[in-house]
Amino acid sequence: MAVSNEEIELRGTVDLVNERKILRLEQESSDKLPSRGQVAVELLSAHEGHTIVVDPDGRRGHWLALDNLGMPQLPAEAGEQVLLTARVAGTWPETKIPQDLAGALDEADDLEQMWAGLTPMARWEWVRWVGATKNPSTRERRVEVSISKLRDGKRRPCCFDLSSCTDPEVDKGGKLIQ
Repeated sequence: MAVSNEEIELRGTVDLVNERKILRLEQESSDKLPSRGQVAVELLSAHEGHTIVVDPDGRRGHWLALDNLGMPQLPAEAGEQVLLTARVAGTWPETKIPQDLAGALDEADDLEQMWAGLTPMARWEWVRWVGATKNPSTRERRVEVSISKLRDGKRRPCCFDLSSCTDPEVDKGGKLIQ
């Protein structure tokens, strides 16, 4: 298990999944991370200063989107190997809140302090849960349920597998598309 200030080599291969450029981490690199779920890492060396979130692939491994907010541009193309030096981050970066959830939170004036009082990791989990579906009506319902649960004092969504891939553009059945 990785310690916060211990350097980790994250080695992987660049791939295109549904026209999204991702980095699939080798199992050996993924095994160095402290969780099968999302992990915030601080990039070192040439990319120092970038804190990114590595996502689970649903197969006990990890991947990262090379088009994510905060991810430095890597010149590598599909099929090329990439080596990043990182360490487990002490704090999580803020997540980009999707427009539908942001709008619902803006309308829920009573939740301003509740949302602000959540840890960045908890906010990532809410955003991840809302976004983990392709179905627009399911997503709309998840936004509504998020507001309801937050009003009930729930600090995290429940009942979804934190180690599964939940990006509907690149997953099928909770697993990163091969």
